[in-house]
Amino acid sequence: MHLKPTALIYSSHNRCDYLHRDWIVQRALEHPHNKSVLYLPFGMESRDSQEFSWGTFKWYFDQFTPYGLNATVFFWSDELSRQDAELFFNMVDNAEVVILGGGEVDIGFERYDAMGGYFFDDYDRFRNALQQRQHAGKLTVGFSAGAAQLGDVCAQDDYHRCYALIHNITTTLHHESSREAELYELAQRFQGHLAFGLPNDAGIASNQGFLASGNKWQVLQFVIDNSWDLPEDHFHIKTRQGMGIEHIYHDGRKWTFNGGDVLIRIFSPDYSYQGSWIIRPDHQTVIDYWSQSPSRFANIDHIMAEH
Repeated sequence: MHLKPTALIYSSHNRCDYLHRDWIVQRALEHPHNKSVLYLPFGMESRDSQEFSWGTFKWYFDQFTPYGLNATVFFWSDELSRQDAELFFNMVDNAEVVILGGGEVDIGFERYDAMGGYFFDDYDRFRNALQQRQHAGKLTVGFSAGAAQLGDVCAQDDYHRCYALIHNITTTLHHESSREAELYELAQRFQGHLAFGLPNDAGIASNQGFLASGNKWQVLQFVIDNSWDLPEDHFHIKTRQGMGIEHIYHDGRKWTFNGGDVLIRIFSPDYSYQGSWIIRPDHQTVIDYWSQSPSRFANIDHIMAEH
């Protein structure tokens, strides 16, 4: 019930199979008739770079066309018409999976927001469309720059534009150990948020909602992909070298999340209370995030029921 994500953020060097097949393609194929994936390369500056970015995904998606997958793209252009914009929002509303692609975070923000602002005088239209997707249970994916855009704060933005499909999270992308200072800086800058370093090929899937008490719940699933095995790419793929998803607390402590780990978070309406618990894949122990020691809770449902 709590584990079907509505948002997935990830960093990858190429189209590693586990992340892209099990977490993205399969989600579209599960739908009885709407097996659609929409790719948005708006963060890539030129049309050529947008087409190149789409090509790095298209070859992978094409493998699933025989199974009914309908993978499409929408390119940004300065010559778009209002009719194009209407088509764009129709595609965003209806696709089973939408992927915000890589490139420059700020360029992507400007273009996504302009689609609503320029044509409909509504600069929040894209943000609201993504939030409606979440309410409808659809999956929205952020790849690379797109991952930064789906949080509610990021290093390239000060609280006002991010799309907030994953609350109280900020990330560094293509993370490696030499960038630990950057991750610590994020943890210091946004102290109410959790800062994660996502190496190639790793991701965080999220679902969130409200309890009857009015408290907000969030379930994060950590994904590590070791499937891409071309020897020449080994240097770029830190998960192949044993790296997990690095996390730095705002007090400087560290934790490493591995594939299959789950983090449950409960927030009070005014965010004065924030409880967090870690469950390892064996489900034997629920660890209190703050103390890093075993808690009294047995599982996710037990946590939810008591909040």
